[in-house]
Amino acid sequence: MDTFANIIFGFQVVLMPENLFFCFLGALGGTLIGVLPGLGPPAAIALLLPATFYLKPVSAIIMLAGIYYGAMYGGSTTSILVNIPGEAASVVTCLDGYQMARQGRAGPALGIAAFGSLIAGTFGIFLLIFLGGPLAEFALRFGPPEYFSLMCLALVALTFLSGGSLLKSLISGLFGLFLGTIGFDIVTGDPRFTFGISVLLDGVGLIPVIMGVFGVTEVLLNVEGEMKRTLVTEKIDHLLPNKQDWKDSAKPIVRGTLLGSLFGILPGGGVVLSTFGSYAVERRFSKHPEKFGKGAIEGVAGPEAANNAAATSGFIPLFTLGIPANVTTAILLGALMLFGVQPGPMLLSAHPDIFWGTIASMYLGNGMLLLLNLPLIGLWVQVLKVPYLLLFSLILLFCLIGVYIPNNSVAEIWIMILFGVIGYIFKKIDFEVAPMVMAMVISPIFENAFRRSVIISMGDLSIFIARPISAILLASCVLLLVLGFLPKRKISSMGKKSAA
Repeated sequence: MDTFANIIFGFQVVLMPENLFFCFLGALGGTLIGVLPGLGPPAAIALLLPATFYLKPVSAIIMLAGIYYGAMYGGSTTSILVNIPGEAASVVTCLDGYQMARQGRAGPALGIAAFGSLIAGTFGIFLLIFLGGPLAEFALRFGPPEYFSLMCLALVALTFLSGGSLLKSLISGLFGLFLGTIGFDIVTGDPRFTFGISVLLDGVGLIPVIMGVFGVTEVLLNVEGEMKRTLVTEKIDHLLPNKQDWKDSAKPIVRGTLLGSLFGILPGGGVVLSTFGSYAVERRFSKHPEKFGKGAIEGVAGPEAANNAAATSGFIPLFTLGIPANVTTAILLGALMLFGVQPGPMLLSAHPDIFWGTIASMYLGNGMLLLLNLPLIGLWVQVLKVPYLLLFSLILLFCLIGVYIPNNSVAEIWIMILFGVIGYIFKKIDFEVAPMVMAMVISPIFENAFRRSVIISMGDLSIFIARPISAILLASCVLLLVLGFLPKRKISSMGKKSAA
């Protein structure tokens, strides 16, 4: 009964005209961001975050959440019609979605992507409702040592699952932790690593960093190479899938929803891994795996369900434990902290309007997205004709305005440009920026938990392994690190034996 009453309360919050408007704006803006190639949820939230500073926290989070799951919907449109993923999670949709469009079946491909996303997103919301409370109650047992170990696990899990070199991801994460320590010491109040630069006394701003690594970096990467696009069709019809399409897609949607929900909850799992995992599972279960890559609707239904389930369920660890599951939720965590809201087990009691209002907004937002994606396909086709030169110029303009306006600081523009270059270099040398951003966001929580633990134990570091929950979390960190490095050592040793 309490859950039902809380849901009613959430709808009362979101149905306020102001919040309803921002829910719609977030869903519409997210869809547009997903449609435009070269952008994605992290960049979109980074660009629009400064605009939310003048909103109430609940309105801002409702809009930012709408942008996140809205981009999951919109990304499929570009993948299917142009063969260019609107965001990273839509890469897999290109494989069969574009082939369906070339065969004159763009409508059913877009339709099943939208319906699959709705079903998966709704399931993710149910998970958030029924797992949120128990997880929050369990997290109330956490003290500073447990929170320190939990942050360690979140960071290691993200580096372990982010792909690429584990060592490079760990270095990126450590760099992010260092960035989070710049400014005044949280205990003594002394300035640290400021090098006499006054703008760094308050620390490196989150907004300049994320706008640099997601806005400026993406522009630099896109303009250095020629991006070609060819619309396979300008007229889309038969958007509703037929009975055979539903028959072929029903099980992939269910499997994709379950897989995406699991990956969404795990720190570092995220939407991208869930889509690749779903595609691999569907090929494995298919009676005709040879059809994949040639226009199999299962290759669209499963991954699209997976990425939306992962996007929604990613709010579970964010709201209940205060840890981001991926880089987008890391930025949302930073946004909440900027509003003076601390995610975690106390969020449900301290800010029930944000928790339950956001959940209710997801119900409405998913319905809005279905209504937006299908009837407005023609509009999105026109949007895809926007010249890249104009698009990227607007992105840079929004970055400059968004960084300058909050503090009227030219120095923060230079910080944004610096991190745009750093992000570009990271991409070129195959370093992941996600661990850096996530580590920077959780760095204050990480450091505060560590120093409070040391104070409690009078300098005895064994407190982290003496407490059972903390010990289990740290053991999980060690296990992930061993699993990450062990295979490469085995391969290396096998290579040496064969050479001998």
